[in-house]
Amino acid sequence: MHRFLLTPRWWGINVFVALAVPFCLFMGSWQLGRFEDRVDSHREASAERPADQVAAPLESLLPVDKTTSGRRASTAGEYGDQLLVPERRLDGRSGFYVLTLLKTDSGKSVPVVRGWLPGVADPAKAPAPPAGRVEVSGALQAAENAGTKGVHSQGGLPAGQLGVISAASLVNIVPYDLYDAWLTVQTPSEGMIPVPAQAPTNTGLDLKAFQNLGYTGEWFVFVAFVLFMWFRLYRREVETIRDAEAGLLEPAAR
Repeated sequence: MHRFLLTPRWWGINVFVALAVPFCLFMGSWQLGRFEDRVDSHREASAERPADQVAAPLESLLPVDKTTSGRRASTAGEYGDQLLVPERRLDGRSGFYVLTLLKTDSGKSVPVVRGWLPGVADPAKAPAPPAGRVEVSGALQAAENAGTKGVHSQGGLPAGQLGVISAASLVNIVPYDLYDAWLTVQTPSEGMIPVPAQAPTNTGLDLKAFQNLGYTGEWFVFVAFVLFMWFRLYRREVETIRDAEAGLLEPAAR
């Protein structure tokens, strides 16, 4: 009865199933691995940093990656140009960052977000930075880009304001070399509110992460569908043979 499985038609069906099932299982496992990697990255990036963590020298933590993002970094130098970063929300309120360039002993400067203030960006509200040599410690952050949540990337800001915190956006504003990273001070003074460290990009459980999970389910559904269709074709073939043997089928028209 099962000799039909050796016909060319069924050879083609069986080969297709034999290739499709492991391929779908591989792709589903790969997508699941991608989702698990994103979960691990999110867990690592959002893990609480020890409160007593010793600040490491800034240059030892560069370039910023998933491991060093949010780490306490320390450096020393003199504050220079001060800019305001408008339209930044904190605890559901709109306000602005007070960003000051710190010229370090290495000769390069690093943007330091000294704190957040509510309301419209106004230079008169922003306290002046300390004069003379200072030592600064803050959470290390990766440079922002146009896709970073909350940035003002359309341009058209007045002088003295910055939409995206990055060396690329500062290169035409300040005349000195810059680190492609920034610090957010966690103990601001003069009434400013500290800006919490943000998780690095591509580490959150965002839409892409759940797309990977959805694709995982789709590939495993494909496996079930292929097996179901093979079984349905097989059962139909067996039933047809049995009906023919029992004389239940009408003779084919000549």
